[in-house]
Formats: sequence, C-alpha cells, structure tokens
Amino acid sequence: MKKYLSLIALVIVFCACNKPKGELVGAGSKGGFKEANPYGMVHIKRGAFMMGQNDQSAISSVNNKPVTVTVDAFWMDKTEITNRQYKMFTNWVRDSLARRALVMSGMDEFRYNDRNQINADLPPETCLLNKKPKVPYNSNDDAVIEALNFLYYPAINGLFKKDFNPNALRYRYEQINYDQAALRKNKFNPNTGAYLPGASVRVDTAYIDENGVIHNVTITRPLRTRADLITQRIVNIYPDTMTWTRDFQYAYNDPKVKMYFSHVGFDNYPVVGVTWEQAAAFCHWRTQLFNSSHKITGQEYRLPTESEWEYAARGGHQGALYPWGGNYVRDNKGCFMANFKPMRGSYTIDEGATTMKVASFEPNNYGLYDMAGNVAEWTSSAFNPSSNTLINDMNANYQYAARNDDEDILKRKVVKGGSWKDIAYYLQCGTKIYEYQDEARPYIGFRCVRSYNGE
Repeated sequence: MKKYLSLIALVIVFCACNKPKGELVGAGSKGGFKEANPYGMVHIKRGAFMMGQNDQSAISSVNNKPVTVTVDAFWMDKTEITNRQYKMFTNWVRDSLARRALVMSGMDEFRYNDRNQINADLPPETCLLNKKPKVPYNSNDDAVIEALNFLYYPAINGLFKKDFNPNALRYRYEQINYDQAALRKNKFNPNTGAYLPGASVRVDTAYIDENGVIHNVTITRPLRTRADLITQRIVNIYPDTMTWTRDFQYAYNDPKVKMYFSHVGFDNYPVVGVTWEQAAAFCHWRTQLFNSSHKITGQEYRLPTESEWEYAARGGHQGALYPWGGNYVRDNKGCFMANFKPMRGSYTIDEGATTMKVASFEPNNYGLYDMAGNVAEWTSSAFNPSSNTLINDMNANYQYAARNDDEDILKRKVVKGGSWKDIAYYLQCGTKIYEYQDEARPYIGFRCVRSYNGE
C-alpha cells in the first residue's frame, strides 16, 4: 500500500511541475465536455442542403424557390410530442397551482423550507413550493376543498358533481426579447455603462384581472435596464378538444372530443389541439424541468426553425420529395409509407383513419418518425411566401416575434409535414403551409429541438 501511495504522490508532483506557470493555459475545463444524449432525442449533425420545393406547387406558388443553406447541429425529438408527454406538463401546472393555493390558505407543509429556513419569511405568493407531499385532491377537509375550488367549474357551469375546469391551467413565464435588444437604437454603450438615449422596447406583458380573465397586452417602454427587455406571458395550456368538432362539421367526432386527450388509450398518439403559443410554453417548461435536475444546464428546448425541420425531414436525401428518400408514397410492395389521405373518402387504406400512434411507420435515415403525415408540425419560423429570397444561408430562419397587438397576418407560423387529412403533396419535405399562432387544429402537433453544444 505504501508503494502505491508513493507512486501516486510522485505522479501528482510530476504533473504539478509540468504545468506551465505564467502561461496562457485557459480557464475552466480543458474542453473534454461531451453533451449527453437528451432522452427521446436524436442528434442531427450539421450540414448543408437544398431548402425549398422540389416539385411543382399544387397551388401554383412560385415563391418557394430552392436555396442552399447550412444548418448547425441540433437534437430533435424522435417522435411528435404525445398526449402522455403533454399530460406531464398539464399535471405539473395543475399541481403547482394547487400547492400555491394551499400555501396561500395557510398550509405550510406545501411551503419549501431549506435547512436555514431562508424561505420561511417569504410571502406565500413568492415562496418556493414543496413538491414532496401529494396534493390532497380527494380530501374531505373543508379548508382544502375551498382552496382547490378554483380548479373546478362553478356550480352554474358544472355539468357533473365535480367537473374539472381546464381553463384554470394557466402557465406564466418570462422570456428575453432578443429581437428588441438587437435593434441598433437599443445598443448598449459599454463606455457609458448605459443604453443609448431614446432607447425603447416594444414588449408583451400579462396580468389576470379581478374576474379571472387573462390579459396579454403590448406596451412600449424606455429601455434603461436589461429587465426592460423581458416579456411576460400567461397561457392557458390545456388542449382545445372541441377542434375535433369545430373543424369538421357534419362529422361525428364526439368520441375524440371526450376522450382523445384524457383517455389512456390515446396516450401514445400525438397531442393535437394545441396552439403555437401553447407549444412555445411547453418548450419553456421543458427547459426549466431539465435545468432543475442537472448541474450543467443545456440549451433551451424550442420549436425547430423551418430550415432545421426540413433538413431533419430529408434525412440526408437532397432531392427526394419525401422523408423516406423516394419520390413516391408507396414502397416496392405497394404499402403506403405514411398516414395521410391517399384517396377521396378512403382514409384507412394506409392503415390509419385520423391520427395513429407515433412511430407506426419506419423512421427516416436520421431515426425520426412521422416527419410526413400523422399530424403536421409547428415550427418557430414566421410565414412569408417569399422568405427563401430573404433568409441568410447560415442557419436560415425567417423570424418575427409577433406581439399581441400585431395584425393577424404577422402571426402566421410555418407548418410542415402534412397530416392524416392531407393529400400527398403536403407530405413533401419542401412544402410549407401556415397557421395563425393562436389557432388550434386537430391535425397540427409539434416536436422539440435543442441546439447542440459543439459540432
């Protein structure tokens, strides 16, 4: 043992003696960090591709011309976000709101206290929450029932004895408006330690009035500190299940209205009925969930840009129309390659009617499922039919952060991939359509990406 201790000590001394003193050796780690594979995601290596339409437009559009662009490496979800995954979000919001209400009613067991009792003196509106005890939803205690009453419809609107109110699930979050910080008039002057005279920002802020109504409003304020760049958002995050009936009149879709999101039988189906704004809120929550459980935080989860989505969908096939690398929707055995609408009125010939379980078909060469069909997918990019003539050729993205008081035309977001209700043209990698960011559809879902720290 003494022999080994002496050897270890000798190695330590040798290494210490070889460390150059007074030289530029760098700070922090030696660059040996390797990012772990995020759960449920695949790594998409950086590369260049021809972005845009590869076939004649079905709507005679001439603006989506092909352009060569390069995309940095990123992580992408293997499948679209499922009902089961999205329920984790809605349950987290429900439980957090419930715990806050219980703390506000004086139940300190739901208040987080560390060993030094630092949190003990904070008011109940801002104190940290104790996530360990389960929320007593079925309690017979009058104080608990009264505290949690806001999660259920009032008697005048309730159809059943205790009817859960999905409108109560509101997620509040903040983001930095980098687009406002990047404006030339808002440039920070390091010599004066202040922003330029006359600097101002146009941001959204949010509040809930005394009647429980959410107000997301746009304001313009002077830019004096970095805090002025922050946007506040309050989003109701429960999927709109009525879209199954609203978007398809004279069709019996009531079973999906009642059960598609809530029943375990649909757990592994893609979540639908979520707006672009709800998908963005989900990404913010997922980022906080990851960072709260890891010492080394990662890049934020977000919606993919149009170029990232299309690059990933092509799976390395430059000129192919579809993610599987071919120019046809059937394989050599005559089987359909995705869930879409192959023939008029005949949805089931591809084995699916409306949505199907994710990963029901083979993945593309990058290991991504359902990049064509099943449900179309939100991207972060703003829609402009001529955007390919404007975008940069490095990490191309036509971006506009629409404010609440903007015109509707500025709130259009690019949707890619086609869905169960679409003909084959909309399944093509280069085809893009749009939807308004505050609209929910029973044929639009999403998946997340995360930028890669490295190459």
